[in-house]
Amino acid sequence: MPDTATLDPGCPSGLAPPEPVSAQASVADPSPFVKMKGGMRELELSVRGAKCGGCLLKIEKAVGALPGVSIARLNLSTGEMRVTWSGDLMGARIVETVSGLGYGTAPIDRELSEDETKREERSLLMAMGIAGFAAANIMLLSISVWSGAEMGEATRRLMHMISGAIALPAVMLAGQPFFKSAWGVLKRGHANMDVPISLALILATGVSIWQTLEGGHHAYFDAAVMLLFFLLIGRFLDARLRRRAHAAAHDLAALRSRTATRLGARGRAEAVKAADIAPGDTLLIAAGERALVDLDIVSGCGAIDESLVTGE
Repeated sequence: MPDTATLDPGCPSGLAPPEPVSAQASVADPSPFVKMKGGMRELELSVRGAKCGGCLLKIEKAVGALPGVSIARLNLSTGEMRVTWSGDLMGARIVETVSGLGYGTAPIDRELSEDETKREERSLLMAMGIAGFAAANIMLLSISVWSGAEMGEATRRLMHMISGAIALPAVMLAGQPFFKSAWGVLKRGHANMDVPISLALILATGVSIWQTLEGGHHAYFDAAVMLLFFLLIGRFLDARLRRRAHAAAHDLAALRSRTATRLGARGRAEAVKAADIAPGDTLLIAAGERALVDLDIVSGCGAIDESLVTGE
C-alpha cells in the first residue's frame, strides 16, 4: 500500500481554495452522513481544491489505500467523491486522509451545497468589483505618470501616494481568496498556485509602497491590482461553471428516479419507473413533463428542451 505522506499534496491549478481549518474542524466526524448499502458503508464528500487529473489520481490513490476501501471515485466536474468500504474504518479517517493532502473536505448536505456555492460566487463577484474599481482609478492616475510629460517629483510622488491609498485596501480585501488558500496550504508545509500569486501581489504592492516613500520614479500599484482583477475573473467564471456542471449532474441523476405514464395493452394509463420503459412502449407526456427516454412523436405536437443533452 502506498504511503499517503509521500504523495505530493496541493493542486497545481490553484483554481479553488481548500476549506479553512476552522471550517473543517466543525465537520471532522462525518459519521451521521455514512450510509449502509448492501452490507457496505458509503460516504459522499465534497472535495474543494481538486481541479486536475493529478489531484484526482492523488486523492483516489490515498483513499483507496485505506483498509477496507473498495471504491474511491472523485468527480472533478462536481467536486463530489464517493467512498465505499467495509470493516471498522471510520469516516473521520477518510476525511483526515483527504485533508492531509491539502484539500478541503466536508460531507455532502444536498440542502446546503447550492447555497454555499452561491455564497462563494457572490463573494468572488464582490472582490472582482473592488479590484475592477481600483484598477480603473489607478490606471487613470498612471496615465499621467506614463505620458512622459514634465512632472515634478512632488507631483509624481502625490500620484503614487493616491494610487497606493486605493491599491492597498483593494489588494487586502479582494485578494482574500488567494491569501486564505495560500496560508492554508503553507501551514501544512505544502504549496499550490495561490502561493506564488499571493507573493506576486504582496511583493508588487510592497515594492510600490517603498518606491513611493523613497520618492522613486516607478511604482507598480497598477500592475498588482490589474493582475488581481484578471485572476478574480477567472476564479469567478470557474466557480460559476462548476455550479452549472453540478446542477446538470443533479438533473441527470434525477432522471433515474422519475416515473412516466405508459399506455398499457388495453389503452389504460399506468405509472412506471423510467428504468422499466422498454422499446415499443407508448408514453403520454404532459406539458412541462420530462422526456425520460429517446422517443418518436406518434401524435400531437410540442417543443422539447434538449439543452441538457446537447449542451447548448
